Amino acid sequence: MALARRPKETVRASLPKDAMMQALLLNHAYLLILVAFGVLEAIQFRDGSAKADRDESILDAVSIGLPLIQRPIIYLTVVGLGLSLAPQYRDALKDWPWYAWLPVFLLAEDMLQYWWHRLGHTKYAWVWHRAHHSAPYMGARMTFRNGFLYSFFMPNVWTNVLFVYLGAGGFAAAYGLLKIFVIIGAHSETRWDQYLYRSKRLRPLARIVERTISTPATDFAHHALSEGDGVGHYSGNFGNLLFFWDVLFGTALITRKYPPAFGVENDLVHGRERWWVQLFFPLFQSKREASDFNDPAFWFRGSSTRAPAAAE
Repeated sequence: MALARRPKETVRASLPKDAMMQALLLNHAYLLILVAFGVLEAIQFRDGSAKADRDESILDAVSIGLPLIQRPIIYLTVVGLGLSLAPQYRDALKDWPWYAWLPVFLLAEDMLQYWWHRLGHTKYAWVWHRAHHSAPYMGARMTFRNGFLYSFFMPNVWTNVLFVYLGAGGFAAAYGLLKIFVIIGAHSETRWDQYLYRSKRLRPLARIVERTISTPATDFAHHALSEGDGVGHYSGNFGNLLFFWDVLFGTALITRKYPPAFGVENDLVHGRERWWVQLFFPLFQSKREASDFNDPAFWFRGSSTRAPAAAE
């Protein structure tokens, strides 16, 4: 499993087709999974769009489209730099089995995203993550709401492509599909985990699942409007694929309940920010009074005297 360098002269100086094919595959799978959960939500009459005004709908739509553009750009950048600076390492680890890649991805991709997400709940990066929490509803359609800088510089996306360059290939694609499915499922109003809670036979399984991967109950708590009801927990539950990181690092709250309201508190007081500010700050500045984007005193939940535990 050692890193096997190949002579530079044996490496083609062209972008490998498999890397771009994976980017396109994940883009198509991402859209199909979104649509599938959206259909299920509609069937259950739990479509969050009923609470969405025009700005929210545009924000959701643009957020869905951004990864379709950003992911190929990241792939081209990483693979292009690899071929220019270290072509001898292309596919150097292609013979690694899946069980060797699994801990690498969980640690250097998913755990890395846990810490990136946690950083997004501090004054250093909240303005770029804020859009993910401003929706007054949950649902598959709002899963990827984030400022363009937050999503583009998400470090785990870059390490993922680096592993593809080194030879992760098929494993990275399978891992990516699984992670997208879990993340969208955790944001979806299908609330699939409630079926585990209702069945006495499945409760032991539920106990394992909710401590291993992100579920609607734990992710909904993270998006709650308030923490005052004992269900909301926006100062924790940062996991993406694995909720285990929250359990390990002490940021987990498991109640098996769903908060009654979602969004950001100071939006209720001062009105919601415009969609282009939320997605493209600092290219666009907020004109709202007492805005997170203009005044650090209002950087999280609208109060200069209140800050989430993760930032302390």
